[in-house]
Amino acid sequence: MASRLEALGNETRLEVYRILVRAGRDGLPVGDVQSRTGVARSTLSHHLHKLIAVGLVRQEREGTTLYCHACLDVMDETMGFLSRECCQDSGCAAEDAA
Repeated sequence: MASRLEALGNETRLEVYRILVRAGRDGLPVGDVQSRTGVARSTLSHHLHKLIAVGLVRQEREGTTLYCHACLDVMDETMGFLSRECCQDSGCAAEDAA
């Protein structure tokens, strides 16, 4: 989990990830991600590989086009990890359950 959060701690990777999340399950070609961010292709490749390494993004090739997809189940798992124990030690969780 820490690796995922570390990967998203970079401003460029966070922007790329948000673009892919907004694209939904269809994903986006790498060229579209590059044009939306304005990041050089080699730099974008570095950032995408970091997101892929932690499981937040996957790529698939269709013909000559390389598509990037946000792994939405991994995003949900990460967000759940952050919110699952919200207020557990403050007493408000028991009030919310009632």
